[in-house]
Amino acid sequence: MKPKTRADEFRKMIMFTLSIMILLSLTVAFGYTWVNHINVGIIWAFFRRGNYLIFTLYFVLQYVLSRVYGALKIDLYRVSDIVYSQGITTLLVDAIMYAIMSLVARKMVAVAPVLILFLVQMGIILIWAYLAAIVYRKLYPPYHLVIVYSYHSATSLVRKMSARDDRFIICEAVNIDQGYDYIKERIMAYDGAIICDIPGSLRNDILKYCYDNGKRTYVTPKVSDIIIRSGENLHVFDTPLLLCRNTGLTFEQKVLKRIVDILLSLIALVLTSPFMLITAIAIKAYDKGPVFYKQARVTKDGKVFDIIKFRSMIPNAEADGKSRPAVSDDERITPIGKVIRAIRFDEMPQIFNILKGDMSIVGPRPERVEHVEKYTKEMPEFAYRLKVKAGLTGYAQVYGKYNTTSYDKLKLDLFYIENYSLRTDIRLIFMTIKVLFMKESTEGFDKADDNSASGAPQS
Repeated sequence: MKPKTRADEFRKMIMFTLSIMILLSLTVAFGYTWVNHINVGIIWAFFRRGNYLIFTLYFVLQYVLSRVYGALKIDLYRVSDIVYSQGITTLLVDAIMYAIMSLVARKMVAVAPVLILFLVQMGIILIWAYLAAIVYRKLYPPYHLVIVYSYHSATSLVRKMSARDDRFIICEAVNIDQGYDYIKERIMAYDGAIICDIPGSLRNDILKYCYDNGKRTYVTPKVSDIIIRSGENLHVFDTPLLLCRNTGLTFEQKVLKRIVDILLSLIALVLTSPFMLITAIAIKAYDKGPVFYKQARVTKDGKVFDIIKFRSMIPNAEADGKSRPAVSDDERITPIGKVIRAIRFDEMPQIFNILKGDMSIVGPRPERVEHVEKYTKEMPEFAYRLKVKAGLTGYAQVYGKYNTTSYDKLKLDLFYIENYSLRTDIRLIFMTIKVLFMKESTEGFDKADDNSASGAPQS
């Protein structure tokens, strides 16, 4: 067995051990609460094996949702992110189990023990995340890397990766003009390399060199890379072929996606209608203006439709007809608007757009007509997002920021389109719950940020 293989297996064993520790700890805390504070109040008690079934169900739910939210990825996320993700996971699992307990008891079970349980579990999560991070960082210090870049500045990527100095340490930046031999020399001086948008032929040479020497390599993908990555392997003769269908979703996927959209939208409409009514009354009472705001947006195949939102700005915020995206501390946003925008509740009326068929629950966010025209002119590949219906939430909303550049939004949305599955949709819906209260995912265009598509690398 090669040393690197043994090291990888040891890393997996460490991750598995840390994961089992937190899952068992949370399950034991739940088990204690169940046996001593909940099950005793249920007339039809769970005897012997029944308890084991409940504990197993809790453990499985914790594991599944922890995987969805990345709550066990100590090797990837910060301690604060792990605590937040594991907290969301535990809150959802406790809520699900509370509903099950109430159904079994045929009455509303006392909520106090469950609330105390959650607080205790948050303490367990905090201690575990902190100690697990110490153990992992001690065993696996951050990688020392060299970044190889071309004509487009790598400043933005360096800034993002440097913010994660628990995982990456950017030691040197090398421009391709310094020559291939010099690049190879600098790569060998570090743990690996970051390839940041360089010409294809040179990129291939560097990738092969890193592969040959066992050097870890990070690559910023081009649009064409994302398309090829989703290709289907064909074995019709002895020459490997990759088939890129480039047609968006299949007929079966479209039908299934539409059925799920309708069912989930109706459920969401029933659950949120009381809150939507309260929001509508608050908006109307504040300034007597209209409750809803409509705006032309673009969806599948370039179709234009009127998106519906709760009005979060003053009436006639764009009376001159000019598009002015929201910025930080925008004076046009009303006090009610600040609250509903912070948790994206202003988006909820789009349920009606989904039921009508203009949108889907998951998909690329619908852009303004003028933005699509502008970005498509500067970057023709931007139109690739229109191969599927626009969505209430999406890949770019979960993994990007509100002010993510157009080119990066395109790549994130293409990851979704080219790797679509119902499982991905469900995962993104759950992930949306996680990002709702994260400030960086709901911020407006920063005044100093250039969110245009200009300068996008060639795809």
